[in-house]
Amino acid sequence: MSTDIDSLIRRSERLQVDDIDFGDFSQHPLDPATLRCLRYMHDVEGHTSCYLRDLLATRAHRDPEITAFLACWGYEEHWHGEALAEVLRAHDEDAGRSRLAASRRRLPRRDALRPAAFTLASALTPHIVAVQMTWGAVNEWTTQAGYGRLAAKAKHPVLSELLRRIMRQEGRHIDFYTLGARRRLAQSTAAQRITRFALRRYWAPVGAGVMAQSELRFLVHHLFGDPEGRAGAQRVDRLIGRLPGLDGLHLVEQAVDDLALRPPENLARRAAIRETAKEIQQEKEQRHAC
Repeated sequence: MSTDIDSLIRRSERLQVDDIDFGDFSQHPLDPATLRCLRYMHDVEGHTSCYLRDLLATRAHRDPEITAFLACWGYEEHWHGEALAEVLRAHDEDAGRSRLAASRRRLPRRDALRPAAFTLASALTPHIVAVQMTWGAVNEWTTQAGYGRLAAKAKHPVLSELLRRIMRQEGRHIDFYTLGARRRLAQSTAAQRITRFALRRYWAPVGAGVMAQSELRFLVHHLFGDPEGRAGAQRVDRLIGRLPGLDGLHLVEQAVDDLALRPPENLARRAAIRETAKEIQQEKEQRHAC
């Protein structure tokens, strides 16, 4: 994997936003729903250093390829958050360090125990890195899908260009996590079993442990609660299912059901959206086939 790491390091850079016209938001402001999603995304991107803390508390810190990647990952994710902060500031909203400081003060006390929990998990299984690489791939896939859905729903040309650039860098992160996950899962059925169990038992959408549940529900409903969003969730689930031993999990679609469409009162609506999403995906596949 070193060749891929070398390529990633060479291409790693601060997100280029000098030519983004943030002033355009004063003339053409974003709608309240889009801004609410951006606040969520800003806060989660700003929490990357805390996720990095947890990763390095495991045996992952012994692998120089992983630590080289994480250095680039943390740097690029920081500037994603800063770019989103500029959008919020253009709407006269608090953003950046002051907002992140307030967000971190609201973290539950158990957050301080996370490094110890990750260290203990690392001591209990040699396959913790397989879990982490797979978890990272899932999170990056869903994050990229979320940015894509937000751009499609907001239909704001300046925001769309900014999110396109962020998604492009997220794509490189996806490549690394996916390659690392596939390699480790393919080497061991035990790694597949442990990773499958961890995802099914503990995975939740990015930010679930950081943001208020009401904000998480709003974001999932707004971005993935319609047929197009459901099709995007299904696509991520198919990508997860292509990793060794992880077929049939349906993590993302289940999260949409749990967070955006609460049973049982929405069972009929869930079924209708699921069928429409399948039709949307079939149409896309037919266009690609042509």
